[in-house]
Amino acid sequence: MRLLLTLAVTASLASAQVAHQHHPPTDAAEYARALSDPSRDAWQKPHEVITALALKPTESIADIGAGPGYFARRFAHHADTVYAVDIDEKLLKMGADGAPANYKTILAAPDDPRLTAASVDTIFFCDVLHHISGRSAYYKKLDQALKPGGRIVIVDFYKRELPVGPPPSMKLDRDQVIAEFKTAGFRLAKSYDFLPHQYFLVFERANP
Repeated sequence: MRLLLTLAVTASLASAQVAHQHHPPTDAAEYARALSDPSRDAWQKPHEVITALALKPTESIADIGAGPGYFARRFAHHADTVYAVDIDEKLLKMGADGAPANYKTILAAPDDPRLTAASVDTIFFCDVLHHISGRSAYYKKLDQALKPGGRIVIVDFYKRELPVGPPPSMKLDRDQVIAEFKTAGFRLAKSYDFLPHQYFLVFERANP
């Protein structure tokens, strides 16, 4: 259970950013072990997530808070370019070790993903958004990074008690996330409900 709680705070993007984490791992190696533990697959369902994304072979995707590449390395087999974005340089190096040539790393700042303007088709967050403060300003930077017709994908924990994940006080309610993106100029284009502990939302610009 301790491992699952550690995994649930996941999002290495938050590791240096959030002071109120729940049982944070002590170093990058411990984070990497937690994020990549095979037991995660049972509830994270990476194959189903990637199938739902229907990535195109010409597509570029940025995984924000990619850590050691749990999703990003999988994306590299389906997309043209994958940007693994994180504020932890050690985790980025772990993810890049032995990764395909289309796997690119970006050392981000806590308040800036440092993505080039109009550079990505899909921006992906998994268990990360609830750790980001100043989201309104952050969303503007995401908007700038998207190509025309791009999308932002959010996978995060339901705001309730769960067998995995941080305490409810750290989570974002699904409706709150939708409202925040609406204010930022996005609309909910799709949602999926096959994940047992997380909502899965796809946003597009309201006015392309």
